[in-house]
Amino acid sequence: MSGFLVRLLITALGLWVAQAIVPGVEIRDVGTLFLAALLLGIVNAVVRPLIVILTLPITVLSLGLFLLVVNAAMLAIVAALLDGFVLHGFFPAVFGSLVISLTSWIAAWYIGPHGWIEVIVRHDVL
Repeated sequence: MSGFLVRLLITALGLWVAQAIVPGVEIRDVGTLFLAALLLGIVNAVVRPLIVILTLPITVLSLGLFLLVVNAAMLAIVAALLDGFVLHGFFPAVFGSLVISLTSWIAAWYIGPHGWIEVIVRHDVL
């Protein structure tokens, strides 16, 4: 359960950074921020795999760059479902999804697969 909460906080952090950096991404309050993070996780778990499979030929032809459009579409779905989350066009959605992805990627360096910070201690035997 704590791993879920850590990932939710990381996604919320990514959304907050995206709305702070990218013009055209607006989140009205903290409650909407956390609800958007939760909804983005659900959309990425349920809808995104189907869209990725359906758009696989385009993704292969574009050498994977079409996944940026898929990620932007997932963010746009969340914005369409929440009143307090607004995207002003296609490019804010693309750049917002890039910021969220980079934030999650950087945080994943510090968070292990179980959702907590892991430290590996190595004892060399002489």
